[in-house]
Amino acid sequence: MATKINLKDALNKAKDIAESAVEKAATVAKEAGESAKPLAQKVGEKATKAKDKVVDVAAKGKNEIISKIDQNNNGEVDIEDIIIIGINSPGVKINRKDFLKKELFKKYPENVIDKAISSTPMKAGVNSADIDKIADEIIKSERNLVSGISAALGAPGGAAMVATIPADIVQYYGCMLRVLQKLLYLYGFPQIDVDKNGATLDSETVNLLTICLGVMYGVAGANNALKSIAKALAKGVEKKLLKAALTKGTIYPIVKKTAAWFGVKMTKDVFAGFFKKSIPVVGGVIGGGLTFMSFKPCCDRLKDSLKDTMLANPDASDEEDIIDIEIKE
Repeated sequence: MATKINLKDALNKAKDIAESAVEKAATVAKEAGESAKPLAQKVGEKATKAKDKVVDVAAKGKNEIISKIDQNNNGEVDIEDIIIIGINSPGVKINRKDFLKKELFKKYPENVIDKAISSTPMKAGVNSADIDKIADEIIKSERNLVSGISAALGAPGGAAMVATIPADIVQYYGCMLRVLQKLLYLYGFPQIDVDKNGATLDSETVNLLTICLGVMYGVAGANNALKSIAKALAKGVEKKLLKAALTKGTIYPIVKKTAAWFGVKMTKDVFAGFFKKSIPVVGGVIGGGLTFMSFKPCCDRLKDSLKDTMLANPDASDEEDIIDIEIKE
C-alpha cells in the first residue's frame, strides 16, 4: 500500500533541516574563526618580522655596495664611480699610439701611421672607409666580450672585480669604455689623460667620457656637446680652455645633465634584484638590465656621431646648436 506524502509537511521539514544546518555551520565557522585568530596574528607577526629582516639585509647590502663603488666619496653610486673603476681595471685603458699602430700597419706605411699618431688619421690621409671598417670590427669584437659577461668574466677587469662590486656592471661598462676610447682615437681625439700612476682621472677626462657615454645612450644634448669638443680640438683650442669648458664652462651643464641621467640608471642597474632576491649581492652577476643586444646600438651611435665631427671629416656639418667653447667665470 503506497504511503501518501503531505507535500506541505515535507517542505516544512526540509526547511527546518536546512535552517538547522545553517545555524550549525555558522557556529562552526565562528568557533573556527575565533580559534584561528591567535594563529593568524602569530603568522602576521612572523611575516612582518621577515619583511623587516629582508629590508634590513637589503639595506645593509646596499650600503656595502655603495661603500665599495663610491669612488668620489659623495655617498652615491653614479657614472663617475663606474668610469673611475672601469677605466682603471686591467685591460680597459687604451694607449692611443699603440692602438693606431696596430690597426693601421696592415694597410698603411710607417710615415702615414706616424702622422696619424702625431695629428689625426684624417690629416694623415687614412681613408674614411678604412676607419669605418676598423670601427665596425672593434665594435663586433667588444660585443663578443659583452656576450660572455655573465659566464666566465673573462673581459676587462676579470675575476679581480668579483670580490668587490657587481661584476656585470663593471664588465659591461669596461667594454664600453674600451670601445669608446678606440673610436675616439680612430676619429681624431687625443690620448685620454691619466696620472702617472694610472690610478685616478681628472675631472676633464671624466666629463669627456661621461659625454661619450651620453651619446651612446642617446642622452639629449650629449651629441652636440661631443661635436663641440671635436670642433674646438680641430680648431686648435688650447687644452686649458677646453678643460675649463668641460669643468665649469659651456659644456659643463650638459655634463651635469648627462651625469644626472646616468645617476638614475646606475642606481637602478646596481641595485636591480636587491629586493627581488632579498639578499645582498656584492660581486655576483645581478643582471642590471645589461644586455648583449643593447651594446652594438650604443656603440654605433657614438661612431655615427664621431664620423660627423671636424676631427674626422673636413666637411662635417657645423650646426647652429653646436656650442662654441667659452669659459664662464
